[in-house]
Formats: sequence, structure tokens, C-alpha cells
Amino acid sequence: MLFHRPTISSHINTPSNPTAIRVWFQFTASISSLKVKWRKDQNLDQAIETDKYWRLCAKVVKEVLNEPGQVIPLRYLDKRRERLRLPVKVNTFLSRNPLLFDVYYDRIKPKTQPVKFLKVSDRLQRVLDRNEIVYRENEELVVAKLCKLLMMSRDNVVSADKLVHVKREFGFPNDFLENLVPRYPDYFRLVGNSYLELVSWNPRFAKSVIEKRADEESELTGVKIRPSFNWKLPSGFLIKKEMREWIRDWMERPYISPYDDASSFDQASLEMEKRTVGMFHELLSLSLYKRIPVPILGKFTEEYRFSNAFSSVFTRHSGIFYMSLKGGIKTAMLREAYKGDELIDRDPLLEVNDNFVELLAEGHKLREEQLKLKRQAVKDDTGMVSVRKSRLNDLDLTESEELYSS
Repeated sequence: MLFHRPTISSHINTPSNPTAIRVWFQFTASISSLKVKWRKDQNLDQAIETDKYWRLCAKVVKEVLNEPGQVIPLRYLDKRRERLRLPVKVNTFLSRNPLLFDVYYDRIKPKTQPVKFLKVSDRLQRVLDRNEIVYRENEELVVAKLCKLLMMSRDNVVSADKLVHVKREFGFPNDFLENLVPRYPDYFRLVGNSYLELVSWNPRFAKSVIEKRADEESELTGVKIRPSFNWKLPSGFLIKKEMREWIRDWMERPYISPYDDASSFDQASLEMEKRTVGMFHELLSLSLYKRIPVPILGKFTEEYRFSNAFSSVFTRHSGIFYMSLKGGIKTAMLREAYKGDELIDRDPLLEVNDNFVELLAEGHKLREEQLKLKRQAVKDDTGMVSVRKSRLNDLDLTESEELYSS
């Protein structure tokens, strides 16, 4: 369904002055040729590394939850280690994370020997139940994010499969298409279970993070602040003079909202470059961790009119974005969202992940206490053996002395 989008002001159109036209063409022609050397940002890479372990654990939990009855024979899970990228055997995984699952014995088929099964532990079930409450408390936020994703897209329609694929990135509940979408018929329509379509355009959602920030600053200072990007490189990161000049001129150009109609823009124009940067800024801002793997963004090339070489935007505008290569996967990150390796403003939906991380931490603490008790027990046993040996040696010496004296 098509809606009337805000039009883009005429002051960003091609200039009419001949000299200005020549400069404008030189400026636009240089976009694709601009190169910025990639440089590692250890703090932002560490932010990804920190989440690596709990994400692996969450993948294993999801595997069990997707099984009939939410139980699985342990040996079946062991056979899926390669697909899950689980580097250790399941028994080792269980010992390291003692609060995730309960182990019990059952038969896979009648008249067969009982084998080990896994089921969700009571502690993990409480976390899952708490997460349902978090989703209900933040349902308006989820609805707003979905609306925004549709409002930025071409024709206000996005593949349902693609939205399911990015639910983890934006914090959508697993069953959002089945349970949440039908409750908001004024906003969404599921077309043939294949596409999610926007039913009505809500101007309240058609304002980007950049625009909201400018409005807040204007209200605070009493001076009209125009929307603009925060552009800042980490210390020690240098770029060439011609690139600095290009960035300065580019930053001076008017901001283009990702919610504005950009159908008239040429893909290679400066206006499209400005809108694309704004689009990525908004998408990353809507995500839980203000970062999204580049391959996932690439799935939305058609819906959001990204060019085939869209990933170069993240290095070309390295003061706005950082492209991490951690784990062999390109991940686009929003620089302004982090202080060191920590998020500055945390999405309320992050509580879902935080609850799981806390459970893992409790399990690790329990395991350390158990290992400490075992080490102490071994130490005590070793001490007792030493005492016994000493006493036996003393007894042998006494007997020898008595025999010698007799």
C-alpha cells in the first residue's frame, strides 16, 4: 500500500549555475572512487566478542525448545554440534552451564534401553516466562519498530521471512507474526503469509533518531538546530586531506530522512548517498545492540534501495560507522552508540538477553563453587593419606627400634 510521504525540499536539487553544475558533477562522480583504509577498533570488536559466548548458549537452548515437547536425546544434540558450531561435547557444555537443562533417562522407542534426555530446567523456564512479561511491557516499542521498518521500505512492504530472520537483531518476540501482528490491524496486514504490509502511515513514527535529537537540542537551547550526523573518529585514526574536505562538504549538505520519498534520486547521486547513510543510521539505531551483520543488511537491498556495493558506505563514513571483521563476519556498528566497548543507551528489550546472561553467570558461579569443593576434598584426602603414611612410618620405626634393642 502506497502512502503520501514527505517530499524532499528543492534546495537539494542540482544547481542551475553552470560553474556550480561543473563542481556538482565532479563532486558526485567522486563518490564511488573514494577510498578509506579500514582500521581495527579494539573497543568495538570487544563489544562483539563479549556477546559471543551467550549467543552460542542461546543457540543451543533454541535447538532444544524447537524439539517436540521441548526435550531431546543428548546424543541427538551431540550429532548437531557442527551445525551449532559447538566446540565441545554436550556433556562438557552441560557441566559448564549447569542451570540450563535437566538431565533424565527415557526411551527413544519402546523396548529400547533408556538414554539421557535433556529438558529445560526450572530456572531457565522462569527466565523464559519473565521474558514474555518483558515483551508484553514493551509491545508498543516492538510495534513502533515494525512500523518504522515498513515505512522506510519501498512500497511499505517487506518480506515476512526476512523480518523473521532479523527478529533477534531488533528484539522481536519469536511469535510476533502470529500473535502480535493480528492484534494491530490498523497498522499491519499479512499478505498471503509472505509479506507484511503497512496499513496506515503514522507521522509519529516518521521521525528519525537524528531528527528527534535535533528537536530536543532546539528545545533545550532555544536555537533551531538542523538535523545532522555525529562524526567522530577514535584517537589515532587519521584520514587524508582530500577525504576530510569531501566529508566536510558532504556533512554540510541537508539531511535527508529515511522516511522521505527518494524514488526520484539517482542511485549514484549525493542525495542518495545522504539518504543511504541516514537509512543505515536509523536501522542500526533501531537494533538492540546498534549493530547488524552486513550479510543481514544485504538481504534488504531491494526493499531499501541499497546499491550492490552498499557496504563501502561503512568505511567511507568511518566517523559515523565502524565495520568490524570479528569472527570472520562483517558487522556494521554505530560509533556514537558506544563508549569504549559498552552501549551508552540500552534498549529496554535488552532485558530479555540480560536475564539469560545473568542465568549463565549464576551457573558459572555454581560450577566454580562445586569445583572448589572438589579440589578441597582431593586436598583433604591427600592430606589424610599423608597422615596415614606418616603414622605407618612411625609405627615401623618403633617396631624396628624395639627389635634392635631386644
